[in-house]
Amino acid sequence: MTTHSAIPDADADAVSRDWSAAFITPSFDLEAGGPAPYFRREFSLDEVPRRAALHVTAIGLVEPHLNGARVGDEVLAPGWTSYRHRLQVSSIEVTELLRPGANVVGAIVGDGWALGRIGYEGNSHHYAQRPALWLQLDLDYGDRREVITSGPEFTAAAGAVLANSLYDGETYDARLHPHGWSEPGFDASAWSPVAEFDWDRSSLVPTTDSPIRRVEEVAPKELMTRPDGRVIIDFGQILTGRVRITVSGQAGTEITLRHAELLTDDELDTSTLRTAAATDRYILAGDGIETWEPRFTFHGFRYAEITGWPGTVATEQVRAVIVHSDMRRTGWLETSDARLNQLYVNVVHSMRGNFVGVPTDCPQRDERLGWTGDINAFGPVAAFLYDVRAVLGSWLEDLAAEQAEKGFVPFVVPDVLTSPSPPTALWGDVAVSLPWALYREYGDEAILRRSYPSMTAFVRQVEALLDENGLWNTGFQYGDWLDPDAPAERPSEAKTDRHLVAQAYFCKVTSELAETARVLEMTEDAQHFDALAQRVRAAFRHEYVTGSGRVVDDTATAYALAIMFDILEPEQVPMAGERLATAVARSGYRISTGFAGTPHVLPALTKTGRLEEAYLLLMETGCPSFLYPVTMGATTIWERWDAIRPDGSLNPSGMTSLNHYAYGAVADWLHHVVGGLEPVEPGYRRMRIAPRPGGGLTHAALTHETVHGTVTVSWRIDNDIHVEATIPEGTRAQVELPLHPDDLIT
Repeated sequence: MTTHSAIPDADADAVSRDWSAAFITPSFDLEAGGPAPYFRREFSLDEVPRRAALHVTAIGLVEPHLNGARVGDEVLAPGWTSYRHRLQVSSIEVTELLRPGANVVGAIVGDGWALGRIGYEGNSHHYAQRPALWLQLDLDYGDRREVITSGPEFTAAAGAVLANSLYDGETYDARLHPHGWSEPGFDASAWSPVAEFDWDRSSLVPTTDSPIRRVEEVAPKELMTRPDGRVIIDFGQILTGRVRITVSGQAGTEITLRHAELLTDDELDTSTLRTAAATDRYILAGDGIETWEPRFTFHGFRYAEITGWPGTVATEQVRAVIVHSDMRRTGWLETSDARLNQLYVNVVHSMRGNFVGVPTDCPQRDERLGWTGDINAFGPVAAFLYDVRAVLGSWLEDLAAEQAEKGFVPFVVPDVLTSPSPPTALWGDVAVSLPWALYREYGDEAILRRSYPSMTAFVRQVEALLDENGLWNTGFQYGDWLDPDAPAERPSEAKTDRHLVAQAYFCKVTSELAETARVLEMTEDAQHFDALAQRVRAAFRHEYVTGSGRVVDDTATAYALAIMFDILEPEQVPMAGERLATAVARSGYRISTGFAGTPHVLPALTKTGRLEEAYLLLMETGCPSFLYPVTMGATTIWERWDAIRPDGSLNPSGMTSLNHYAYGAVADWLHHVVGGLEPVEPGYRRMRIAPRPGGGLTHAALTHETVHGTVTVSWRIDNDIHVEATIPEGTRAQVELPLHPDDLIT
């Protein structure tokens, strides 16, 4: 694979004002999930330009080629955005690939998200009925500019990619590869004309998302050969990507690769995939050593089953290739407890596996959607672990565009569901809380300014739904989704009243929006949303809280939300903290909360002086608990705490992804309390360093790359407690030493 640099953003923006190419599609019939069309155009140059940039996108997925070379290192481009509003264009410098005389530019286009089956409803063709290519090659000679564009000069044909689907996999017949198709001199006389494809070019935007790339290769940990010749490969880690094989054999030999997250009775268990086939097939050309990796699909898996392999599979012939948005890592934590370290590693792996262009719920089954509730719960952790400004900034643009068009924040972004999404706590209010979380991490007011119309639209929409007392007590709510005590087939039936949850979250987002308005100097808005925040807090207290501080339902979620969202009067907080501790103890320090409550229970215990109980909850290993999956060999975060039950069987609910990052929100508490770091001002210009040891931990070390530089915090316990910290120049830290009577200001 040849790698070429993307051109600078400023240049891309300048060129985008003159994107004159047409969208083209083959003139022959195509079906979703079927062959991927190849496009080519030959052209001649008198001389090599001073500079050349290839701008390319597709309705589908595009792999560009120039003079026999694969161009760039992106995969699954242009990623998944709200295509009708924003279709991203990759811009790549390709000067070195051009030559005087004949040249050929081309591309292979797969179905991807635009055409293929996407969503649990089983629908396809969400954005178009046919694949289409858009391509522009800009040639800068200094004294003039020439442009090669997609148009009628192109021809198209089917090739070796016989089937391609994100859910179901790819089939590639190497015997049908048109050798030399993207090089001069190729006989394309049998290729078909192309037709212009109707697509609004105003949707074209320079790529703002982090490119999806092949970021890591993983060797097999174990190869298990079955009596019938099948080989099951364990890569030792649930990951997102595909398998690359190197093989030789007779022409026509078909190798099949099936993928799964787990084994049951030593056989591939595809239950967690639901209807996703996750099956790739390679048919050998028979011309020596052949290396192949799918182009237009990805899978969530730990195990791969190989059938049809000629001879014996050797470890060096197989690699798993991890694929995700290429983000810069910015956060690390390590402690003295190996189980806690594995939990943290699992959080990181789940995030990586679910950031493939869009922050998704899971990467393996027939879903893989940008669920708003998942990223809302996980947003602060995501921003600590990686620089997510590009990925989540792009996603928030899609959210705002679809919200403006449809009049609501969709449950999933981009939205491929057939029903409208009513305003919903934790899900819809991601429009407010995610920009606020990103602002807290990066300190960039532009994040808030870009999202402000979307933020205010959501809050004003809910404000209009409040009753005369200020309660949000009607309409659909997911509530404390996946409360472990809810019926397996009805995960929204939690112990905590769903409208209590909605009211609590609306208290949170109205305050966040009021703060946003102040940051942006929207004085009238700030006053309005401040008053609204006070109104809905008073309504919550009147409806759900006794004078002493007991909260109806008496659940851990109810108390955690009331405490963490500053809903209670100061005199009510001690009772709420006591009742929360009682609720946690009553559950045996096992998890009793769902998506809405779990991120806030440990912080609420800590905030009310119940650090010991917080650590008891953190370190519990019985089911359900934070560490239970670790004891069961988990390498990622599960959708359900009991996705794999203590007897080793898979939870039969049908909703049991083994790679679901939402519950990884616990890492936010690990960063603040175990690692001891949190921002006092957005962007960490001022920060608090206050590690709070407990749970039998004897040391911990945290590193965070902030926008101002690197912060490190480490502590250890021997006879005394030792704390070391470094902060970037120009920042300040308030240091609170464990067990020290005075705060030390640095």
